Amino acid sequence: MDATTIVIILAAIVALSLVIIVISQMREKARIERMRKIRGQQDSYNRASRLLTEIPGQYLNSGLKLILLKQMEDACKNLVTLKSDKPVDQWLNAVKQTRQQVVAKTDNHPPVKIDSPEKSEQVKEHLNNLFKLIESMHKSGRIDSPTAKQNLKYVLFLIHKTHADLHVFQARDYIRQNEIRKAIHAYHSASMEMVKSKDNPLALKAVKSFRTRIKELEASLHDDNPVAEHGTKLDQEWDHMLQDEESWKKRKDFDD
Repeated sequence: MDATTIVIILAAIVALSLVIIVISQMREKARIERMRKIRGQQDSYNRASRLLTEIPGQYLNSGLKLILLKQMEDACKNLVTLKSDKPVDQWLNAVKQTRQQVVAKTDNHPPVKIDSPEKSEQVKEHLNNLFKLIESMHKSGRIDSPTAKQNLKYVLFLIHKTHADLHVFQARDYIRQNEIRKAIHAYHSASMEMVKSKDNPLALKAVKSFRTRIKELEASLHDDNPVAEHGTKLDQEWDHMLQDEESWKKRKDFDD
C-alpha cells in the first residue's frame, strides 16, 4: 500500500469522523430543541390550567373559560406532535369534559370572597396574566379580533372590579362596626374603581348604586334612618353582578 492510498484512507476516516460528530451534534441540538418545545407547551398548559382553577368563579364567564380551555387543548395537541411522554390523552379528555360542562353551565367554579389586599393583588395578577394570554392568542391568530377585543375589554373591567370588591368588603365591615364615615370612603373608592370602566354598562350601574348607598349613609349620620336593609339588598346585587348580568342590566332601582 503506497503513501497516497494511506493518506486517502486517513482522510476518509477523518471525514467520516467529522460527519459522525456533526450528525451527533445535530441530533443533540434537535433533542434539546424538542425538549425545550415540550417544556414550553407544558408550561403553556399549566399556566392556562392554573388561571382556570385559581381565578375566582365570579370573574370567569363562559367566554373566558373557553379561551383558557382552547389554550390548554392547543398545548396538548402540540405535545402530541412532539411525542411527549406526559399523559396528554388524559389532559385532552379532561379539557373536553370541562368544555362540555362550561357550555352546559354545569361546571363547578365557586366564587371567592375578596377580603384582603393580598387576595385582591393575587386575583389582579391572575387577571393581568389572562390579559396577556388573550393578547398572545390574538397575535398568533388563534382567536379573531372581535373575540379578542371583547374579552380584553372585559378582563380590564374585571381588574377594576377586583379592587372595588375589596373596598366593598371593607365598607360592609365598617358598617358592622358603626364606622359610617370610613364606610362612605370605602364605597367612594369602589365607585372610583368602577368609573375606570365607564364604557361597561355593568360598571355604570355599580357606580350609580354606590352613590345611592353613599347618600343613605350620609343621611344616617344626621338622623336615625335605618340603612342596613337597603344595604343588604345592594350588597346582594353586587355579589351576583357577574353571575346574573341580564338581571343587573334590567334593574331600574338605581338609575336615578
